[in-house]
Amino acid sequence: MEYQILNTSTCLLVLLVFIPTGLGICPSSCKCSGNDRNVDCSGRNLTILPQGLQDNLTYLNLSFNQFVDLDHQLTRFTNLRTLDISNNWLKNVPAHLPKSLWELYATNNNIKVLQKLDTAYQWNLRVLDVSRNMVERAVLINNTLSSLKFLNLSSNKLWTVPTNMPYNIETVDLSNNFLSQILPGTLVRLQHLTSLYLHNNKFSYIPDKAFDQLSQLQEITLYNNPWSCSDNQNIPYVLQWVQGTAARVVGAPCAALPWPWASAAPAQPTALDSSPMIKGTKAAGREASAAPEPTKATKTHKQFKAKEVPRLATQSHPALFPGTDRPLLHGPQEAAATRTILVQDSTAGNASLAPATGPSTTPMTLSITSGMPTNYSKMPQSTSTTFRKEEATPSARVPSRASRWQMGLLCLALLHAAAVAMD
Repeated sequence: MEYQILNTSTCLLVLLVFIPTGLGICPSSCKCSGNDRNVDCSGRNLTILPQGLQDNLTYLNLSFNQFVDLDHQLTRFTNLRTLDISNNWLKNVPAHLPKSLWELYATNNNIKVLQKLDTAYQWNLRVLDVSRNMVERAVLINNTLSSLKFLNLSSNKLWTVPTNMPYNIETVDLSNNFLSQILPGTLVRLQHLTSLYLHNNKFSYIPDKAFDQLSQLQEITLYNNPWSCSDNQNIPYVLQWVQGTAARVVGAPCAALPWPWASAAPAQPTALDSSPMIKGTKAAGREASAAPEPTKATKTHKQFKAKEVPRLATQSHPALFPGTDRPLLHGPQEAAATRTILVQDSTAGNASLAPATGPSTTPMTLSITSGMPTNYSKMPQSTSTTFRKEEATPSARVPSRASRWQMGLLCLALLHAAAVAMD
């Protein structure tokens, strides 16, 4: 009886000593929670995995330590969902990670290449963060990472946007790299992409149709890139895409500069473009203004309504010259005509329209050679209108009525004086 009790006590002692180790009681250098399945071993200057970690961990934080190599050391954690190995000295993503991972954080290490086998079998991975490393090349296998939603490769040394990114991805951060090109077809399949960060790179332009398939895009960052705003061949695509997209664009290219690729809008034709040239010359030889203010005119043979010439006349509204009822250029060809009109001086520009009388009017010869030019921007030299303002020819002075009365009175006075003298 005593022997049986002794054996039972020995078994219980063995169980008390070895079972805690077998069940994986939380290591002394870590903090555990959730039945010891959530383990935080960050900031402990660890170089090897601590003893006592249980195999059924779901969360493991190994950040801010001194790990250099973790290859094949994490495979046994087959229930692991989140692994944080940031801020260590790792040269590559650990080989043979458990396939159960949902989130992998490997920021701020010395990783230079993201190999295809690093992610080939991570069908459940949803978040992959390899930012702040020295990655020069990221190799992804087509049709892998089918569950990935978030990919962060920012602050690395990438020169080309990675190809074969998973089609279900929603957020891609490629900022702070050396990206200068996007290979054809790289972004074609990313029809679920909502956020794309490309700021702080080396893009000078975006290839044609590169963004055309991003139908779900909601935000894109493009600032701090050396855009070639003067490249009329390559830069127009991204500028036109920015104008037409419904996504929020942060840092639109060439926003502060005019678009040199856009063809200059044709200038609106003015009165000088759609009507003959007008030149004025006075008898003294002094050249008048090339575009005089509209005046009011009367014709010696027939009274015409005066119409003002608009300063800016378009092709749809033919210009009318003052003193006429028809356009100067309104048909394919019109015979030349020379007419003499009387035009009021500039000082009487606001006077009412009436037949010109007195010294305030000066004869003017209007010479018009009209014809419809085929090109408004280049006026034919033969189509012109010339004004010559002539001085009035002095004629014999006709005595006025007052002068005739004075002479009559003078004659009567002389006759009266002669009659008195004869008496």
